[in-house]
Amino acid sequence: MQAPTTEKPPASPFSGRTYLLIAIAILGSASAVVRKLTEIGEMNLIEGRNPISFCNVLFIGNLCALILLAILYYRQWRIPVLKQINGKQWLNMTIVAILSAAVVPTLIFTAIAITSVNNVILIGQIDTPLVLALSVLLLGERINRWVIVGASLAFIGVALTVILPAPDPEMTAMGLTIDLGSFLTLVAAVFKAIANLISKLSLKEIPLGIFSVFRMIVGTIVFFVVTLTLYGPEHFMDVTSPFLWQWMLIYSAVIVVGGQLFWFSGLKRSNASEISLATAFNPIVGVLAAFLILREIPTTAQFIGGAVILLGIAFNQIGVRQLNKTVSAPKPQPQEADESLGFKGI
Repeated sequence: MQAPTTEKPPASPFSGRTYLLIAIAILGSASAVVRKLTEIGEMNLIEGRNPISFCNVLFIGNLCALILLAILYYRQWRIPVLKQINGKQWLNMTIVAILSAAVVPTLIFTAIAITSVNNVILIGQIDTPLVLALSVLLLGERINRWVIVGASLAFIGVALTVILPAPDPEMTAMGLTIDLGSFLTLVAAVFKAIANLISKLSLKEIPLGIFSVFRMIVGTIVFFVVTLTLYGPEHFMDVTSPFLWQWMLIYSAVIVVGGQLFWFSGLKRSNASEISLATAFNPIVGVLAAFLILREIPTTAQFIGGAVILLGIAFNQIGVRQLNKTVSAPKPQPQEADESLGFKGI
């Protein structure tokens, strides 16, 4: 299958780096915004039910994202292009869709509901060394000492964030007692790393529009069917609530629509180093947003773990720059860059 021709981005007064940083500022605050919305819902119950439940936010957020992506990329859904995608690629896209658009968001939303947002943000950074390790072992990707040290520090920082807090004896893993929310975040990071690896292995030639829209369609359907099966139709009985929709329209316009538009615009105009640098700011923005929106002050463990993670990110940036100077590194495929961002509110 022939790789799609790269569309030339329209003229813009902003650089790709500017678009990426604006996107990070918006999308990095997604976890804090989601928690705040559910708190607003808890103060405005409908017959004892929270109309802005995590399931409602995820389901409607997915629908809004699907509509946005369909408007952006409907031209790519042409029969000749779809016919060039073989059965194995459709199967891999389906697996990635289920993992990245249904399983991972569900785990993250559940974790946000039962642990601190800072924990979710910092522990979620474990997916970076996981993806690196899998890429080196299975894809033979080139790395240098700076990247290895950076990934190791990120792993240590996440471990400190998990180990140092006073344990809540809900879950035991590898002999350590950790709270359930942190455990779910770790599981989500593993699934996200697997989805990222599958994308690198077999989806490089899939146009971003087809990849993104298909992922959202499958993810939304799978989430809806599984939720109906586990909890019954009454679980979505407030999905038409005007109170829910007035807040979801704001959430969707700012986080889902605004964040995605800035992110995709930045991807078109940026190189690998700029994308890597922009994503490095994601945990910083997330922690700041948790403080400004939720007044959530990082614990001592989160300060220590977060500092080590940031140090690891800095080392990784040095390594990435050196690799790009040594070899003219190709720009990452759009779907790979999209997966690298982490939780985007949907």
